Order: sequence, then structure tokens, then C-alpha cells
Amino acid sequence: MKTKGYAVKAAKAKLEPFEFERRALRPNDVALDILYAGICHSDIHQAREEWGPALFPMVPGHEIVGKVTALGSSATKFKVGDLIGVGVFVDSCRNCTNCKSGLEQYCVEGMTGTYNGYERDKKTIAFGGYSDKFVIDQAYAVKVPANLDLTGVAPLMCAGITLYSPLRTWQAGPGKKVAVMGLGGLGHMGVKFAVAMGAEVTVLSHSANKEADAKKMGAHHFVCTKNSEVFETLRMNFDLILNTVSADIDIDPYLKCLKLDGTLVVIGLPGKPYAVNVGTMLDQRRRLAGSMIGGVKELQEMLDFCGKHNIVSDVEVIKADYINTAYDRTVASDVKYRFVIDAKSF
Repeated sequence: MKTKGYAVKAAKAKLEPFEFERRALRPNDVALDILYAGICHSDIHQAREEWGPALFPMVPGHEIVGKVTALGSSATKFKVGDLIGVGVFVDSCRNCTNCKSGLEQYCVEGMTGTYNGYERDKKTIAFGGYSDKFVIDQAYAVKVPANLDLTGVAPLMCAGITLYSPLRTWQAGPGKKVAVMGLGGLGHMGVKFAVAMGAEVTVLSHSANKEADAKKMGAHHFVCTKNSEVFETLRMNFDLILNTVSADIDIDPYLKCLKLDGTLVVIGLPGKPYAVNVGTMLDQRRRLAGSMIGGVKELQEMLDFCGKHNIVSDVEVIKADYINTAYDRTVASDVKYRFVIDAKSF
């Protein structure tokens, strides 16, 4: 299947037009025309080889929404014309305890990423969603509710599930106080989900000018954290804190904001390890945890939840020739709140 996309051919090089072949349909595969592909900050880290050695040429993109165009001989999960989504991984071992429990993202052998790696055959380079066509095993795709704005659905496949999963795991809901650290591409999804789940939601941000946006998204409270004295007023206040910040910060003041048995979940990836004050953890029996995207079952659950509550990401839609500029603007936090590529422009 001849495919047009954008690729980066060496670390820190600009993305440029790139033509390649998608695989022929296997029995359980579905083919789709991509409609929209989101730009995730992790795309930038990998394209610029900031997370260690990468595989080039690289077609980034793991926030994919498209329409099914063809089915493999044994594919029955979808039909031609269905709107489907593809997220951060496209395969896994399928046999380990985690895979069998619907937690494919934690596959013991390692999930197969949508790009910057090889498929399970260890030979075929996996190319991502910055392209006009895609092929995937039906078991790793999900159905998109028809009532949602598709431009805002694409980021749900990574940013959305990354926030939805910890909110569900740590049971956000009525009677729970939830704080979201950072109001960016990840954080704004955490606010929308936590509000829809019925929690009392506070945004913690260094940027005072984001208060209006936070309140518009449903946040009940906004705290500008530039002045460290504000943490004294928040001590032992939250049941759950979601840390979406990738910057190197002192985590201790935030941990002290947790109630008895409260949990701070790390979602953003800082450049160096946190220095954790064990005394803060022992006090109030606090927990520091991590969470990474979600499995296929939970990904579908999240999309169904979004369909019910009409939740999508706030996006700026761009054409493919703007990707390099969008990368620079994303690094500069100059987007509200995710860039999405119109795949017709490839």
C-alpha cells in the first residue's frame, strides 16, 4: 500500500515528505485512511533523539484517527467505513499475564510501539501516523464515537488515555479532591475527565494567565504556584495529584499537599530523577506512583466516556508542511493545547 507521510531521517533533522509502503493486509488486519494525526511531545523527544538512540528514517505519530477502507480475510471487529483510533502501541506478546489482563502497555516482553521500533518480526520498521494510510491488527484499534469532533479525538489516543487511566485507577469521583499539575496538552485532559467524573478539581500551574482556561474547562479552583508560600495553604488537601509536568521540579511541596493515603501520580517525564524526602512519604502514609497510557480495553472505555460526556482535546489543526514549526511551538508551550495534522495535506 503506497503511503505518503512525513519523516525525520536523522536526529534533530527537519521532518520532510516521505513515501513508503505499508504492509499487505494480514488476515486480522484493517486498513484505514488517516483523517487526523496528533502531535505529542514524545514525538519531538524521539525525532530529536532526546530519549536515547532512535531508529531512522522515522515517521512519528501515535495519535491516529481514521476511516476503515479494507478488512483482512478474518477481520470482524470493524466494518468498512467505521471510524477508528490507533494509539501508542500496535502489538504486544499477547501471552503474558499483563497482556491477558488487558494491560498490553505493560507487556512483559515490551509493547510494540506505533513508531521508532520494529514490529514483532524484529525486521519491519514500524512507521507512525504522520501519513495518509495505516494498517493495524484489529485487536489493537478502537472504535470512535460518531458524535465527537474528530480533530479533537486524535490526541485522546495518547494524551487522553494517559490522564483517564490514573483517574480511574485511583478512583477519582464524587467526594474526592483531585489536583492537576500543569495545564498543557496532558493537563487539560486531566481537568476535563476529573470534572466529568464528579471530583473537586484544582489546577496547579506556574502560569497565572491559564486560570481562565482552567475554569472554562470546569476546574473548581486554580492556584498559581510561582509563589512557594501557596503550598502552606494546600497541606494535606488532596486525595490525588496528577503530575503532568516534564520540567525538573522540587516534588516535595506537592507531596505535602496529599491527605492520608493520598497518591501523587507521575505522568510527565522529567529530565532527571526526583529527590524524594522519605519523611514526607512516611507522614500521612503518602504514595508516589507512575502511570503509562492504558490498555486496549481501557482505551475503548475512555472513548465511550468521551462520547457520553462530549469530551475532546482543545486543538489547533495544521497542514503537514507546518509540522516543523509546530514542533518548535510545542517546545515553547505555544499551543492551546495540542497540534493536530490534517492528513489530507500529506
